[in-house]
Amino acid sequence: MAERRKSDRARTFFGGMIAFNKRNSTMDCRVRDFSSTGARVHLTNTAVIPDQFDLTIARKERSFRARKVWRSVDEAGVTFLGEYNMRCAYRWIWRGVCDRAKLRKRFCANASRS
Repeated sequence: MAERRKSDRARTFFGGMIAFNKRNSTMDCRVRDFSSTGARVHLTNTAVIPDQFDLTIARKERSFRARKVWRSVDEAGVTFLGEYNMRCAYRWIWRGVCDRAKLRKRFCANASRS
């Protein structure tokens, strides 16, 4: 099979965050291969993610607009369409972390009353 990638990918094990639905929906992932043009991401269920989404890799301090090229049950190959300014990306990541903490606190408080 001929190699179709434009650049070589390095094996990695980075934590990532996928955001879609105007960044209102997020899910964690693992970035397994990475290059300047794309990546292979490992998820619990790839059927959930849309064709285009935002991918942030905090360890590399980079955030991308990505398009899904292929998928299997728990992995997907993506190509990068563009890169975001990390200051903006950190803002929405932090907002997501804070929102999840608030929901967790609210859920635990309601569960303890029952």
